[in-house]
Amino acid sequence: MTLYSFVLLIHIVGAVVGLGSTFGMPVLMGRVKNVSQAKFALLVSQGTEKLAKIGSIALLVTGIIMAIMNPDLFKQIWYIASIVIYIAVQPIAAGILPKKAKLQMEILEKHQGEDLPEEYNMVAKQAIPLNNILHVSAIVLIILMTIKPF
Repeated sequence: MTLYSFVLLIHIVGAVVGLGSTFGMPVLMGRVKNVSQAKFALLVSQGTEKLAKIGSIALLVTGIIMAIMNPDLFKQIWYIASIVIYIAVQPIAAGILPKKAKLQMEILEKHQGEDLPEEYNMVAKQAIPLNNILHVSAIVLIILMTIKPF
């Protein structure tokens, strides 16, 4: 195995680790029916968010390392577009959505009873389009990196 192949392998593993949470957590969060389930789902989300961050950082670092090893990548539109998309969604993935999850947990901690408070549901609905942006971006990135259309 060449060094480049090894870096590519780490890149692919990073994608699996990083994207698994991106696609999995909205499914889990959408299934909660009461405060106890929501708290548990948010705790699981916090744990998988760490894995997603590690995977995401691995993607960026290995992607840049591969381009340093193969400078022609810096001239490829698919590569440049991938970097731009990756950077563009980071405020959502690393900033906005984690803050919304923290807000949801704060709402739940203050709430009495097991029925989900309306304020929690409002924040959850605000996260839906943001998660959709992440999902579409991830699919576009996968397509760009696998078929390299331009």
